[in-house]
Amino acid sequence: MTVGKRSDLEVHDFMTRVSGMGQHPKPWGKALTKAALEDERIVCLCADLAAPTETDYFRDHLPERFYQVGIAEANMIGMAAGMARTGDIAFVHSFCVFATKRCYDQISMQAAYPRQNVKIIGFIPGLSTYLGVTHQAIEDVAIMRALPNMVVLEPSGPEQFASAVQAALSVDGPVYLRMTSSFGAAHREIVEQPLEVGKGYLLRDGTDGVIIATGMMVAEALEAADRLVEKGVDVAVINMSSIKPLDEELILRMVRKTGTVVTAENHTIIGGLGSAVGDLLLETGNVCRFRRVGIADTFAEGGTTNFLFDKYGLRAANIVNAFVEARV
Repeated sequence: MTVGKRSDLEVHDFMTRVSGMGQHPKPWGKALTKAALEDERIVCLCADLAAPTETDYFRDHLPERFYQVGIAEANMIGMAAGMARTGDIAFVHSFCVFATKRCYDQISMQAAYPRQNVKIIGFIPGLSTYLGVTHQAIEDVAIMRALPNMVVLEPSGPEQFASAVQAALSVDGPVYLRMTSSFGAAHREIVEQPLEVGKGYLLRDGTDGVIIATGMMVAEALEAADRLVEKGVDVAVINMSSIKPLDEELILRMVRKTGTVVTAENHTIIGGLGSAVGDLLLETGNVCRFRRVGIADTFAEGGTTNFLFDKYGLRAANIVNAFVEARV
């Protein structure tokens, strides 16, 4: 990918903010900067994507601890691992697809294997970008879950960003944070919600089934639950913001209570949240009605998030249909 392409993205970021979306609140940038002001070990690295990853806020407030490494993700991981060995807590930033696949060997050998205190922060997960297959991280959770020592977290949105910083800091080792863009957050009040490693959050209780969702699909899951209520079906919703480790106790409790499970993720159904939940159910002998909503075994294409979510089945209607099919 060229420097020009990323420069275009930064221009798009700026133009989006000044053309009707209000002042971008940068909740991630602010939360990370606040944590760094309280802990001088925190350093911030960025692979030429300061504005889209909100690290321009950190850069402007703590320039002496900000490192712009350019389009060199593999080198960035090596730098971060070296910094971690000297006592720093290194937060590295790029798009999800580049922060994982482009430098997977370096993550494995320099961060995960030696259990270094490196926090990998990826933005624009799954089908949340119009830039097509090269920028769509649809298998990042699967490959990061497979790494020993790696914690995988996915906030539902800006409401969990501040807690996500603290969750990452609570781990003495590598963490992958899969971040949703906070554009549009200026139009609504951000009410902070908790995020802890190994913990899911029951956003809505129910007796007829449970939808376990993560990231951008949490909002779709809540809408699906509202639609199911109109059909006389009482469905619980879990925000599973900790994908590895899972909140096994919460999942099993709700499965035993309801007997029907639908998972929802902005990721391939192979190896992600659905696979993690399915493995747990099989290994614990919990037989239930089970469906996965996510990206089928396919690459996508360029387009708006709305278009892509509609085409590839990531909408509340798809969750409703999966739930109904599971109970037939």
